[in-house]
Amino acid sequence: MPRQLGELEDAVMTRVWEWNRPVTVREVLEDLQQERSIAYTTVMTVMDNLHQKGWVRREVEGRAYRYTAVSTRAAYAAALMNEAWSLSDNPAAALVAFFGMMSAEQREALRDAMRIVLPALPEDGAAPADGAGDAEAGEAADDAEPETGR
Repeated sequence: MPRQLGELEDAVMTRVWEWNRPVTVREVLEDLQQERSIAYTTVMTVMDNLHQKGWVRREVEGRAYRYTAVSTRAAYAAALMNEAWSLSDNPAAALVAFFGMMSAEQREALRDAMRIVLPALPEDGAAPADGAGDAEAGEAADDAEPETGR
C-alpha cells in the first residue's frame, strides 16, 4: 500500500500526471517556480526520491533524466482509499460515513463506477481474474457493456 505523498511530492506528481509525458527536472522546476521559490536541487532530490519509491521511472536523455509516472492519479487515490478503509474496525460504518461526506457530483461518479463494475463481478463478489471492472478502464458508464458468456 502506498503512503500518502508529501506536499512537494504531490506537487511534482501532479505535474507528471497532468502532462502525461516524460518530463525533466528543469520543466517541473520552471512550473513550480510560478507558485513558489524553489531550488533545482530540491526538485531533483524529490524526483529522485519518487523514483526510488517507485512512483516514477526514468530514462537518461543526454545529461538529464526524463521521468514518467508508473501509475495514474486515479490508481493512487484508489489505493489510498482502500488503505484507509482496510484500517477500519467496521468497514460498513466507514463506508456509510464516507458516502455521507460525498457531494452530489461524487455520488453520481460513484453510481457511474458501480454501473461499470457490478455487471463484471462474479456471483461471489470476488474481483474478476481478467481485470474486468478495472477502475482504469477509462470508459464512461454509459459506454460500458457487461461481458457475456461467463
